[in-house]
Amino acid sequence: MESINRMAVELVDEALDFADELGVTPYELDSGATVLDFGVDARGGLEAGLLLAEIQTAGLATLQTRTGEVAGGTRPYVELTTDHPSVALLCSQKAGWELGVDGFEGLGSGPARALVGEEAAFAAAGYYDEFDLTVLSVESESLPGDAVAEHVADRAGVAESAVFLPTCATGSVAGSATTAARAAELAVFRLFELGYDPTAIRTATGSAPVAPVTYDETAAMGRTNDALAYGGEVYLLVDDDDPTAFKNVPSTAAAEYGTPFAEIFADAEYDFYDVDESVFAPAQVTIDVVDGPTYVHGETHEELLAESFGLPEV
Repeated sequence: MESINRMAVELVDEALDFADELGVTPYELDSGATVLDFGVDARGGLEAGLLLAEIQTAGLATLQTRTGEVAGGTRPYVELTTDHPSVALLCSQKAGWELGVDGFEGLGSGPARALVGEEAAFAAAGYYDEFDLTVLSVESESLPGDAVAEHVADRAGVAESAVFLPTCATGSVAGSATTAARAAELAVFRLFELGYDPTAIRTATGSAPVAPVTYDETAAMGRTNDALAYGGEVYLLVDDDDPTAFKNVPSTAAAEYGTPFAEIFADAEYDFYDVDESVFAPAQVTIDVVDGPTYVHGETHEELLAESFGLPEV
C-alpha cells in the first residue's frame, strides 16, 4: 500500500485550494508547519467535516451524508465505507494520540500515528508508514502552535515544516460531522480489543447522526459520543467467525449502557482516557461472516439520543 501520509497530504492540498469555499482558515506557523482551522475560530461546515474525515482516513474511505430521523425530526447522518478497515480506521482515523504540550490539550488522529507506530494496532494490522510529510488531525478547542508542531515532528521523524495540523473543536459543525464518521472505527477497534484479528475484517460501513452544534465543549463531547453509542449503526464483512467477540462489540454490552456520556465523562473527572473503552462503541452492529452466519447485536436508543440532543418530544 502507498504511504497513507502521502495520500492525506493530497487531501490537505485540496482543503488549501478550496479553503474559502469550505470555510477553512489556514495558518503557517513560524516553524513552517501548517495549521488548518476547520472549526475552532473558522466557520467550517458539513462539507469541511466530510473532507476532514477523509483526511483522517487518508483517502481510504468513501464518505457521504444522508438524511435520517431522530425523535421524528430530520437530521443529517454521516456514512463511511472502507475496504481497508485495519489501515484506514485503526492505523489512521483512530484518535490514539493524546496531545499535552506546553498547556495545549487535544486528541490527535490521522496518518501521522503510522510514522510513530507504537500502538499495538499497527503490529496487528502489519502496517507502518514512511514519508517525509505528515498529517495529524487535532481535536481541540484551541489551535495548536509551534510547540505542538515540534512535538509531532519529533515523534514522526520529519521536519517541522513538513507537519500539517487540520484542527477542529468537538462542538463545531466539522467536529460533529467527523465524530459521526467514527461509528465503523469504534466497531473495528472494539473487535481488536476483544482479540479479533483486524486483518480478517474485509469491509466496514458505519453511519451515525450529526449531533447539534454547541460551543460548550463538555456538552459537545456528550452529544457526539451519544450519537455513536445510541445512534451509530455498523455493518462488517469478516472472514473469521467469533460469536463471543461479536456480541460484545455494541454499546449495549457495556455496563454503562443507558447512561448519557455526559454523566460517564463527569464520573471520570473529564479525563477521556479514564472512561472504560467498552463505552466507545456503536449502538448496533451487523456482521456477515464469509460463507458463514450473519449476526445482529445491539440496538439504537432514540429516546436517550433525543434527550442528549435536546430535541422536543413528539
